[in-house]
Amino acid sequence: MTATPDERRDAPVIAPDDLCAVVLAAGLGTRLRPLTMLRPKALVPVGNVPLLDRALARLAAVGLSGPDRVAVNAHWLAAQVADHVAGRAHLSHEDEPLGTAGALGNLHRWIAGRAVLVLNADAYVGVTGPDDLGALLSGWDGHRVRMHGVKAGQPDPFHGYNFAGASLLPAADVAKLPDKPRELARTTWRPAEQSGRLDVVPLTGLYLDCGTPADYLAANLHAAGGENLFGTGVVVTGRAAGSVLGDGSRVDGTVRDCVLWPGAHVAAHEHLHRVIRVGPDLTVPAP
Repeated sequence: MTATPDERRDAPVIAPDDLCAVVLAAGLGTRLRPLTMLRPKALVPVGNVPLLDRALARLAAVGLSGPDRVAVNAHWLAAQVADHVAGRAHLSHEDEPLGTAGALGNLHRWIAGRAVLVLNADAYVGVTGPDDLGALLSGWDGHRVRMHGVKAGQPDPFHGYNFAGASLLPAADVAKLPDKPRELARTTWRPAEQSGRLDVVPLTGLYLDCGTPADYLAANLHAAGGENLFGTGVVVTGRAAGSVLGDGSRVDGTVRDCVLWPGAHVAAHEHLHRVIRVGPDLTVPAP
């Protein structure tokens, strides 16, 4: 069924004590290469903020923070994820990718019988406050499976919605998950749907999974809001319009609707449009 939490809440929704969170950050990010040959997808910047930090901030807004209540899994370029997390969350290293369900099975000891709020690290959500994770938590009975959804634009939807990067799993469902490569769609979501135990909470606003250069660029441009978004130490001697300019980047040419990673350089003879620039010469088109 589709769940419709109250549109107005007098106070923020705070996660109960028997709930923990897992941010899934172990993916290979193959569709986003060559960017993800340099950084794991969870650490690519959107609006000059790594996606993983955006996920951790969303969790903190509902009272979930620290290594006792938040875990992050890692596989591809795991050392970068470990350095970035730096004690802010429990780190679960996977020698092989375990998928969305296997990642939770691998964390059974840490989860310790709690229910779990699962976030995809690559999710960009253009809403904040009670309309985000607070809406997912509001009125939850701890027994039904819940997920954020957006109106279906792809096949195989759940109640007419596609999964939108966040799911609430009851403790009993989590306890059944194996520590082997498995996916939640098969182990948990579809069975819950078939038994009438799945609720989809519509997510208002923009949702992108940042899995392709086009979606990654779209998330950045949404974060910029049509203006230039400057990191620290940016130098512009040319022209920039509607772009995200990372820390220490330099524009001597022209950029429009672009993303410049930290330290990127656009030479005076270059005129870039709708691309991602890394360093002095890596240009990734986003058709």
